[in-house]
Amino acid sequence: MQINGLAALVTGGGSGLGAATAQHLASLGARVAVADINKAAAEAMATKIGGIGIACDVSDAASGQAAFAAAHKAHGPVRILVNCAGVGTAGRIVSRDGPLALEAFERVIRINLIGSFNMLRLAAAEMSAADPLEENERGVIINTASIAAYEGQIGQPAYAASKGGVVGMTLPAARELARAGVRVVTIAPGLFHTPMVEGLPQEVQDSLGAGIPYPPRLGRPSEYAALVEHIVSNRFLNGEVIRLDGALRMPPR
Repeated sequence: MQINGLAALVTGGGSGLGAATAQHLASLGARVAVADINKAAAEAMATKIGGIGIACDVSDAASGQAAFAAAHKAHGPVRILVNCAGVGTAGRIVSRDGPLALEAFERVIRINLIGSFNMLRLAAAEMSAADPLEENERGVIINTASIAAYEGQIGQPAYAASKGGVVGMTLPAARELARAGVRVVTIAPGLFHTPMVEGLPQEVQDSLGAGIPYPPRLGRPSEYAALVEHIVSNRFLNGEVIRLDGALRMPPR
């Protein structure tokens, strides 16, 4: 699809990969709704790019519906959904304090996996009802997984499981929505400059970047956003999970 003039909704758009994506899509002419659990961050980014900011808990059905209603009212039917909202809470299955609290595991699954599906299902319904564009295409849904879906490290059972679920639902979603002209693609990033990583000491960040084969540095959110642009514009990309990781394969710990 040609991005200029289309309505886009980016979850987790107040910071990190989502913020970079919202900015990039806006620079290409998209009308962007920035959705984030942090209302102030969403509104600040929206003001910066000339979009709208929406407070949204992606794991809540009513909150997701309200976000799509607000985006539709401001910009018309959403044609591009980019799911960047997520958490990376770590925890061993068994630690010195005993087994991992079930609530901690459930929270990560609820936000990362159920939240992604919640927004995907709402986008799919809205896009399917929209008028067809060139080659009968109606929309593109881009989810965010992680290379942890394939090489989850010790302490990442919840995170790896949540992202593995995002990977697993990509193909069935793409197959089902193909009849409506809606594509579904997932990006699996490696180590990127995001708020989670930026909170680490600089020497730790440098060490993480040095372990990436090429380029030997952390990924830039702008590189994630550039891939989003390509996915939207390349109509033959569908049902695929794309690793964006500089050839990194994560060790056990």
